[in-house]
Amino acid sequence: MKTYLSLPELNSALAVRDLSDPAAGPHAIQLLLAEVVDGVQRLWDIPAATHRHRPLVATADNYDRLGYSADDVTRDSRYSRHVSPTVMLRSHTSAGVPALLDTLRGELGRYDRLHVLPGLVYRRDAVDRTHVGAPHQVDLWRLKARGLLGPAELHAMMAAVVEAVLPAAQYPDVQWRATPSEHSYTALGQQLDVLLTLPDGRREWLELAECGLVAARVLRGARLDPRRWAGLALGLGLDRALMLRKGIRDIRLLRSEHPEVQAQLQDLQPYRPVSAMPEVRRDLSLVLGSAEEADVELLGDLARTALGADAEILAALEIRAVTPAAALPASAVERLRLGPDQVNVLVRLVLQPLDRTLTDEEANRLRDRVYLALHRGRVLELIAG
Repeated sequence: MKTYLSLPELNSALAVRDLSDPAAGPHAIQLLLAEVVDGVQRLWDIPAATHRHRPLVATADNYDRLGYSADDVTRDSRYSRHVSPTVMLRSHTSAGVPALLDTLRGELGRYDRLHVLPGLVYRRDAVDRTHVGAPHQVDLWRLKARGLLGPAELHAMMAAVVEAVLPAAQYPDVQWRATPSEHSYTALGQQLDVLLTLPDGRREWLELAECGLVAARVLRGARLDPRRWAGLALGLGLDRALMLRKGIRDIRLLRSEHPEVQAQLQDLQPYRPVSAMPEVRRDLSLVLGSAEEADVELLGDLARTALGADAEILAALEIRAVTPAAALPASAVERLRLGPDQVNVLVRLVLQPLDRTLTDEEANRLRDRVYLALHRGRVLELIAG
């Protein structure tokens, strides 16, 4: 099912600053991106070209030409942001690749270049300390004519990216692994994970990137002969990479306006925590139309939209329980006035401004705004008064 963004929703999305773009002002994401590109470029001593495309793309470029099936779940409006039946806000920077491949049809000689496609991508995502609805991503595609690219080159590319993001000189205990992962536009797809020591001393594997050999069907879709052309494709989440590099635990800090935080986002040195504000929790008892609506990504996106400029105060949205009407006591069904197909969903909001302490009154008002946006029942339970 598709629903389309309203004009205010579209304008709001397009107004988000792209931290990877120097034209929007300096930021540490740009420094890290430069190190990643330089590391991969030096690996093979090949030229690099950076492409910054507009975030509005043809749906066909975002999905069809990259090999996604017509019924792929990611096309659903629960996960992607559609503007019309044929146009959407890109859900990955790979959406710029089909147009890039089209420009290579006239290349008749030898060719070997690294193509860099950075920018914001737009998704409906969970609300927590490592996810936002408009993260930064970069696609790195090495495209080569008259030469082979295989698993050995892919492995070398992954190693170069890990070294660029987490240099061994600074992070000597970092390990990495590659595990099989299917992607519509690659063959021999891999997920790249790194093993890091967390602040509490635990060791944990965290996803850093996904990659693979460019699939022959993607090349053929641009009328490039797979017998002549080969490629490597790697997608890296720049927000996660920067957080790992600097030791930042809350993704909202990357856009913080706090002067002490902003000053630390001009370099790649380890982050020094600024005095943290206490978090406030508010629990919601919601009525939704079905269990399928109890989707943390869908509810998270609705909550962000409802809060508007205050969305950065929402540190996390967690689903604690989903209970069908038939499984509730009769008294609860009567109190909530649930229909037979409806469900009761317990949701916890974690509210935490980065620069001040939230009052109970403010927290209650924010709680009610989210409640009104998510609740589908006939009985309202507001607490702000």
